[in-house]
Amino acid sequence: MYNKTEKDNRYADIIDLPHHTSSKHPRMSAIARAAQFSPFAALTGYDAEIKETARLTDEKIELDEDSVNDINAKLQYIKDNIDDNPEITLEYFVPDEKKSGGAYLTLNDRVRIIDEYERSIVFVSGKRVMIDDIYGIILR
Repeated sequence: MYNKTEKDNRYADIIDLPHHTSSKHPRMSAIARAAQFSPFAALTGYDAEIKETARLTDEKIELDEDSVNDINAKLQYIKDNIDDNPEITLEYFVPDEKKSGGAYLTLNDRVRIIDEYERSIVFVSGKRVMIDDIYGIILR
């Protein structure tokens, strides 16, 4: 049954014995045995950290004086016509919560109020955008 060499002589007394089967514990199923060897994430959260590091963000663009004046003029127009709930398209910067930078988003909505104390625009949808984060306004 088994070719015995000099190297294997140390196991000669047990090599041909039948495989032990426990009388107390039932034999484990093949699926349960396989589950013991299935891959696992040794570094929990490492994959998410790698993806987060690779995620790109935009830097906030500092507006020149002409752009600031243009935005201020449009805000004044909106404020003067606030009773009509003017519809605008707004491009604004949203800072990233986890790393430096952020993203530029576009919003099409009707203006409900301009909150001068909070320096924000509140829209009919309930969205609030900080005036200092505005990159551009298109009046509709």
